[in-house]
Amino acid sequence: MTDRQGILADRTVLITGASSGIGAAAARVFAREGAAVVVTARREDRLAGLVDELRAQGARAAYVVADVTRSEDAVRAVEFTVERFGRLDAAFNNAGYGVGRTPLHLMDDRVYDDIMDTNVRGVFNCLRPEIAAMLDSGAGGSIVNTSSTGGLVATPVAAPYVVSKHAVIGLTKAAAAEYGGRGIRVNAIAPGTTRSEMVADWFEQNPEAEEMLHRATPQPRTAEPEEIAEAAAWLCSDRASFVTGSTLVVDGGFTIL
Repeated sequence: MTDRQGILADRTVLITGASSGIGAAAARVFAREGAAVVVTARREDRLAGLVDELRAQGARAAYVVADVTRSEDAVRAVEFTVERFGRLDAAFNNAGYGVGRTPLHLMDDRVYDDIMDTNVRGVFNCLRPEIAAMLDSGAGGSIVNTSSTGGLVATPVAAPYVVSKHAVIGLTKAAAAEYGGRGIRVNAIAPGTTRSEMVADWFEQNPEAEEMLHRATPQPRTAEPEEIAEAAAWLCSDRASFVTGSTLVVDGGFTIL
């Protein structure tokens, strides 16, 4: 599975939100491209199974259970990565949270807080120790944050999610501006609708929604998680060496219409 000549050869990468969907796909793609991979999320059973799979295929992989809404957990995940593999070269801050479609005037305070805590505070919590570790190594690094097409355009009845994903792009730009001169690149990806477990379940219950999204997309289909992971891997690699502060849209053209 691993390819030490891949675009992430001999790099160490930390991936959050890796128990399923885009995060789990990223672990497989990054390992295939030669990286040592540390995966983190809250579901230990999923993480353990993923790491067993990667190791069986020749990858260097480990996991640490962490909740990115807790700053001490984010610090612990970075410290574990450095202790296990010697350094942190790249990070994919992918952990995110979304809820069902609810009109703004009916939105509960807790829903807003939960979304903002995971999608914004979670990225903020991870960026701080990741940047610190890269500065300590003196070798710089690359960080990719997961936003969404909801961070670029307004999605009806999803106000807190839209706010949070716009904030991720702003945080990405701020970090890129602050640390670009010190060898650290920070970018975001904005996936379109991607066939995660949650999305697949939603489509099964609402087949008309899938058809509607396809009609609104120049490439009339749903992305596979691996397609988003490939974009993140490129941004983490030296092939994107002059790219920072950018948001790479991976949406089949949804936002151009």
